[in-house]
Formats: sequence, C-alpha cells, structure tokens
Amino acid sequence: MSNDFAIQVGRDALMMVMLVSAPMLGLGLLVGILVSIFQAITQIQEQTLSFVPKIVAVFVAVLLFGPWMLSLMVDYTREVFMHLPQMIR
Repeated sequence: MSNDFAIQVGRDALMMVMLVSAPMLGLGLLVGILVSIFQAITQIQEQTLSFVPKIVAVFVAVLLFGPWMLSLMVDYTREVFMHLPQMIR
C-alpha cells in the first residue's frame, strides 16, 4: 500500500464523517442559536430550555436525513471493500 493511497483513504474517511454528521450538527446549531436568541430576549435562563430542543432537533435530523446518510455510508463501505485488494498489496 503506497503512502498516497493511504492518505486518500484517510481523506475519504474524514470527508465521510463530515458529510454524515453535517445535517445533525447544522440543525442542532441552528436550533441552539434560535433558543439562545429567545432566552436573551425574554431573559429566561432555564438550562433545559436550551438542551431539550437541540436533542429533539438532532433526532428529527436523523429521521429526515437517515436514509441519505445510510446510503452514503453503504456506498463508501462498498468502495472500501472493492479497493481492499489494493490495500493488502
């Protein structure tokens, strides 16, 4: 296995992690910002008010983007298995 091939596999794996986690992180970030603005406007400093909506948003993101994330991971796994003989050499 050459160094370039190992670097490419690592780069692809990191890209896959970023693509799969982006919908959940993005929706959680958006909800967190909206809740923070709401708390700043109303001066309500309840901790559960900031935590529970983010958990719900991440759960909704998993439900909405789950099939896309699964197909992305299956395609990547299939690609890795197809290149497995090159990795062993």
